Amino acid sequence: MSKATRNRARNARERIAAQQAASRRAEQRRRLLIVGGSVGLVIVIVVAFILVKGFSKPSKTLGSGHLPATVVHDITNVPTSTLKTVNTGPFPSPVGQTLKAITDKPLTTAGKPEMLYIGAEYCPYCAAMRWPMAVALSRFGTFGPLTGIHSTSNDVFPNTPTLTFYKQQYSSPYLTFTPVEAENGQRQPLQQPTKSQQALWAKYDTSPQGGQSFPFMDFGNKAVITGPLYLPQNLRGLTWAQVASKLKNPHDPVAQEIGGSANYITAAICKMTGNKPASVCTAAPIPAIEAKL
Repeated sequence: MSKATRNRARNARERIAAQQAASRRAEQRRRLLIVGGSVGLVIVIVVAFILVKGFSKPSKTLGSGHLPATVVHDITNVPTSTLKTVNTGPFPSPVGQTLKAITDKPLTTAGKPEMLYIGAEYCPYCAAMRWPMAVALSRFGTFGPLTGIHSTSNDVFPNTPTLTFYKQQYSSPYLTFTPVEAENGQRQPLQQPTKSQQALWAKYDTSPQGGQSFPFMDFGNKAVITGPLYLPQNLRGLTWAQVASKLKNPHDPVAQEIGGSANYITAAICKMTGNKPASVCTAAPIPAIEAKL
């Protein structure tokens, strides 16, 4: 690896780490305010809110809706030739960092290995990662209707276009997909992780700042992803249809980031399923990625 490549790799990791740390600090401040709960604190918050509202016009979080069939098709049928060409995308390998191999008791549901996802609808990093999750999971099974949403307007990368996996239907002969959207777009509770899900999250998502962060993925207790594999700046201002239409072009930065991340997720799923189906798990670049896990 050249010095320039190492520098780009280090800079990419530092950008992601800095953005995650900023988001975690904002979330920790919010929770401390809620827990504090004193009358004086409430008064301060109310006064501050009135002052801020009086001097600024905050942007509104954009809407949501069921995606048209053509958009769903573009998301769930990304050509294998495109995925092969984008390979691991423009960013350095996250294996051993954000994507980690683990050894634990197999995580299964209904006799099949289970992929657990814990995220939040407001979260911009979850917004980035739902696209490659949808692309990868579509190679192993079938989604029900998909719903488009946007991340919150008052965090980094505001109003990032994305999907929600809240009550998402998915069927596969190879795995069980268990999505948990813990909070909605207004940071209010939406789905409560079970005690066992919370335990896995706490065990494997050990950030330097303390506590668990979104998004979290556990691939049958064979591998975990504990954060975004890419930053969503290239999704800014796009519609769901525009993002979906870009996925088939291997030279588009959006396709490179989402497709490269999807290949990492696909390799983690293959590790979980015992390389089934072979038509997916033997296709380049999946074996090379999986060999690093």
